[in-house]
Amino acid sequence: MKDAIYPWLGRQLTHLLAQKGHAWLIQGPSGLGQYELAVHLAKAWLCEAPKPTGACHQCSSCHGFDVRTNPDFFALMPEVDMIDLDWPLNEKVQRELEKKERKPSKEIKVEACRELITFSQSTRSGLTGKVAMVHPAERMNHVTANTLLKTLEEPPEGFKFVLSTSASHMLLPTIRSRCQTYTMTWPTHEESLQWLMDKGLSQEHALIWLQATGQRPVDALDMAHHSGLSPEDWLRLPGSVASGNVSLLKEFSGPQTVTLLQKICYDMICLAQGAQPRYFSQKALPKKVAFEALSAWSKSLITSAQTASHPYNLGLMQEALVSQAKHYLMQH
Repeated sequence: MKDAIYPWLGRQLTHLLAQKGHAWLIQGPSGLGQYELAVHLAKAWLCEAPKPTGACHQCSSCHGFDVRTNPDFFALMPEVDMIDLDWPLNEKVQRELEKKERKPSKEIKVEACRELITFSQSTRSGLTGKVAMVHPAERMNHVTANTLLKTLEEPPEGFKFVLSTSASHMLLPTIRSRCQTYTMTWPTHEESLQWLMDKGLSQEHALIWLQATGQRPVDALDMAHHSGLSPEDWLRLPGSVASGNVSLLKEFSGPQTVTLLQKICYDMICLAQGAQPRYFSQKALPKKVAFEALSAWSKSLITSAQTASHPYNLGLMQEALVSQAKHYLMQH
């Protein structure tokens, strides 16, 4: 990873490098930089001249890591994430995807895990050992996780693991028990704001996206660039939903649509209880709604979330969800 580490991750990396242990589980809410911390930790472990603050970024190991060719590193990830994050797939998988024989997997496949185990047993190329990164670890199904257990518990000498997750509750207890756990610390508001502004956002827009993501800077930057909404659209979203208009949701998937509606519902519940909203400014939200109606809407959204990934007609699904939202938001 050639990019400089996020400002709020530097002190966390220094802390982890000072610790002992062959397997670390980095956990916390999404948008705080678990993946980036895991990558920088793996790079520092493999570095030929590491510093207390991280890798040297100059040795042959660091160069190999940056160009994704370090022979002592293994990335165990879903194929869709390997592609998105520019990690190389093995030749067999690459051929299958190029020939369109199948779509890239959204889970960590057991075949890839077996490949990792074979990798762990081969001779290391450098002087510092070998490292495997598992991300996001919650994407291991039970078969994959159970296949990894023995190697995770008793790896070959000099072999280290770093797992990262934003949903540690979804991991098997046997996986968690074999790792030392590190919980991400939140950046300060000032750190998040300055980082987003350094990435090109205006202060006004950075503040809107930070609030939209519950103060998670990495998620905020992703929303700014990939949500399909402008900051002004975001502020119009609650009123648009309350009027039964689905137009601002067109770019979102089923799960994303449910998540957006849950944010509106959460903020409306906060208002009904006399608390400050979390994701929207108060003036962007509809007038106060009866708490009982909001509670019923929240329960309905939880049910909808369980099936949001099913191959429904997305347009019809969004219209139904927004119609339901309008019904509850009219109950004052």
